Amino acid sequence: MKRRLFEKLLLHLDKKEFTIITGARQTGKSTLMRQIEAHCKSMQIPSVFLNLENKAILNDLNNTPLNIFSYIPDTEVRVVVFIDEVQYLNSPSNFLKLLYDDYAHKIKIVATGSSAFYLDKSFTDSLAGRKRIFWLQPCNFDEYLELRGKDELLKEVAEIRSNNIYKTIYIELLQQEWGNYMLFGGYPAVITETDREEKILRLTEIRDSYLKRDILEAGVQNETAFYNLFRILATQTGNLLNTNELSVTLRITNETVTNYLYTLQKCFHIVLVKPFFQNIRKELTKMPKVYLLDSGMRNSLINNFQQVAERPDKGMIWENRVFNLLCEKYNSDEIFFWRTADGNEVDFILPNIETPQAIECKFDAELASASKYKKFTKNYPNIPLAFWSITPFDSDFFRKLNNI
Repeated sequence: MKRRLFEKLLLHLDKKEFTIITGARQTGKSTLMRQIEAHCKSMQIPSVFLNLENKAILNDLNNTPLNIFSYIPDTEVRVVVFIDEVQYLNSPSNFLKLLYDDYAHKIKIVATGSSAFYLDKSFTDSLAGRKRIFWLQPCNFDEYLELRGKDELLKEVAEIRSNNIYKTIYIELLQQEWGNYMLFGGYPAVITETDREEKILRLTEIRDSYLKRDILEAGVQNETAFYNLFRILATQTGNLLNTNELSVTLRITNETVTNYLYTLQKCFHIVLVKPFFQNIRKELTKMPKVYLLDSGMRNSLINNFQQVAERPDKGMIWENRVFNLLCEKYNSDEIFFWRTADGNEVDFILPNIETPQAIECKFDAELASASKYKKFTKNYPNIPLAFWSITPFDSDFFRKLNNI
């Protein structure tokens, strides 16, 4: 299966900038890079794949970046060098900077790296203008269906999107798959598991083993507090984030909470959404809202795999899923929320896109009432407000999502 990001990465191969693939662990970065390598071979583009978990290669490159040329074929054509786990280098930012500044005409680097790399301040400072970052998110619903081998359902979704009057006879099957997708999330290894209990165990492994790697590489001192913070955030999806309250609850300093939140963002586990306002005196709050980047991880953190429609937190799960859908198309820093001092709120505002829009999430369409949002529509008549619901689940559900 080719991920949606695949074509964008191919288009960037000819660019001078180095290509950096980001994303949480286990989202498929290495697999994606192998697929690009296979494309290069099929097109007879000179390439080499270096996995820095190989200690011999790692030691060679740590001795001097120029040792990379001993792994590269002798050719007049620019060579694509794939580097997996670039964070294992002693100084990955300096390594990439030197090769870009002196040898970008000879090599094009495509690299993946974990949280330790992106937490390094020099990654931003020294590589400015020298790299382009591509964010590999957990699988979207189309990728989910493809990984699940549900080709017929994937065709149905495509037909629904292209034909405004088409009504699928497979709506119940699509609803079932969408429910499982919201419940178990978009990690490829979880999607391909067919047994429910195995899916839960896979998520537990990702939650514990790979999160622990993030903790170690980020230099977190209080592992228990860090993990408990993540669990608390999972229960507060879509709520305002108060660092003072978290500090008291976890018995750590406000500064430590802030540092842990930064780490969770750089590890691609959470996103903090900022408030949108034009009248700061009335539209009062500087506090962000928090969302997780995978619903399966959220359910694993709170240890709840009950069907979404039967849960008291179903509204939270749906709101978080809408946020994930928006992130598939827009940068997360383009997404805001609106809230006033007297409690009026709209879940998502996209004020800076070509056609600004506002979105209020309701699990059940019957709960949507435009009269409750008169203050927003009066203050912002140029930002149309839409209600997004998952119930009733019909063909129009997919058409609406396609028009984000």
